[in-house]
Amino acid sequence: MFVRVFALSFIVTALSLVAALIYGGPEALLLAVILGILEVSLSFDNAVVNASVLQRMSVFWQRMFLTIGVIIAVFGMRLVFPLVIVAITAHLDPLNAFELALNPPPDGAAYFADGRPSYETLLNEANPKIAAFGGMFLLMLFLDFVCNSREFTWLTWLERPLARLGRFPMFPTVVSLLALVVAAGFITADNKADVVMVAGVLGIVTYILVNGLSEALDGEHEAERSGPGPLVVATGKAGFFGFLYLEVLDASFSFDGVIGAFAITADPIIIALGLGLIGSMFVRSITVFLVRHGTLSEYVYLEHGAHWAIGALAAVLLYSTGHHLNEIVTGLLGVTIIGAAFISSIVHNRRHRSRDDASQEHDLTAATSSAG
Repeated sequence: MFVRVFALSFIVTALSLVAALIYGGPEALLLAVILGILEVSLSFDNAVVNASVLQRMSVFWQRMFLTIGVIIAVFGMRLVFPLVIVAITAHLDPLNAFELALNPPPDGAAYFADGRPSYETLLNEANPKIAAFGGMFLLMLFLDFVCNSREFTWLTWLERPLARLGRFPMFPTVVSLLALVVAAGFITADNKADVVMVAGVLGIVTYILVNGLSEALDGEHEAERSGPGPLVVATGKAGFFGFLYLEVLDASFSFDGVIGAFAITADPIIIALGLGLIGSMFVRSITVFLVRHGTLSEYVYLEHGAHWAIGALAAVLLYSTGHHLNEIVTGLLGVTIIGAAFISSIVHNRRHRSRDDASQEHDLTAATSSAG
């Protein structure tokens, strides 16, 4: 199974590294490797959450996510999206923004000799609105998860009270709006507060719209499963909006990676090869592997850990609307939380095996005594 799921990722990685070597020599090759590792480390929690959504989708939509989704992730989020943001911010057309990205100032300066800001500078200036949009989308996702009652709870002392508060349907939205007000009023610089508020509200609206449509169509599909009706069409709609939901989710996760990549290189081609092709491809393969292997069912707290990592990332993104935080810290924070959830899952499984073994031994002893 491992070879079948990851084969395409290894092939794409090899081709990407060859392309990087041809494009920019050994230095570009090394940068592409570093960016690929950065993307996987920052997005492992993304893979776990993706898997929780993808396991409810058909094999067809899983393949769409692994193929068409990669094209959107690579060329849409890692190449076109930053160019569009810079073009809008600097009032340039995308071709001029691309030329600006390919020809940075000498010695990595923030400005050209004539006073024009560099591509990296323009993208960093746009970071508050990007971070606000992604942060609010991820915060809504996190709150929707922890505010629902579940069979298993990981951080029980927090998750159970939050689940009780979640009986109020608007609780996640209210908390998210309050968090946005705090971020815009006390964290973001005064001249950016208005754009942070607008971008954050758009993030909330996008989550409600995409998630609501996905859930509505998924419920419609479940209802039609037991009776006559256009099952294929309903499945297609539900699959499409689930796919759309995953792509918006991936976009929200990719913001910190795209911004963090500029601490390594501002070359959009290398970013597309390393962060996009190599990193995104492996994240998708990890997602599919988790689904096919049934990892989320085997390690019951893994999904909880991923959502708590998402909550932490949302807080980091909101904090980054006014302050810079090292991307390595962000990556380590997510990996640490998921690692703790994984260890908790192992401990939970061992305890249940011990109880099952003890129960079986007790039953066997009782049966032997009864027979005697």
